[in-house]
Amino acid sequence: MNTQRPETEDPTLEADVFARNCTSRPVLQNVASRWGTLALVALRAGPYRFSALRRRVEGVSERMLSQTLQGLERDGLVHREVHQAIPPRVEYTLTDLGGQVAEHLEALIQVLELNMPRIRDAQAAYHRD
Repeated sequence: MNTQRPETEDPTLEADVFARNCTSRPVLQNVASRWGTLALVALRAGPYRFSALRRRVEGVSERMLSQTLQGLERDGLVHREVHQAIPPRVEYTLTDLGGQVAEHLEALIQVLELNMPRIRDAQAAYHRD
């Protein structure tokens, strides 16, 4: 695990996601990706083993979920714990920061789900025009 900061990052600069080279952009990309969002919100229910999380987040490939969790772990949103057993058991949980982010993502999901009739109407109108 590389814990050094990239040479181009200036820790004194304030984060601004709208700035082209802001280091918050890759984090936002990880969080706002389809699989990142779904994994974070699923983990709000509690610890998940990899295979159970993959079943919960239907449609994600093993490779993509693994990459997603690695990115979220690197960004400090997910904690990966290996339990000594035979075979080894790995569980994923949210960090405090991950919990904060997941709470907001779940609120966004709820707004979208509650408004799907309006969204479908807008989609149909768009395609009629």
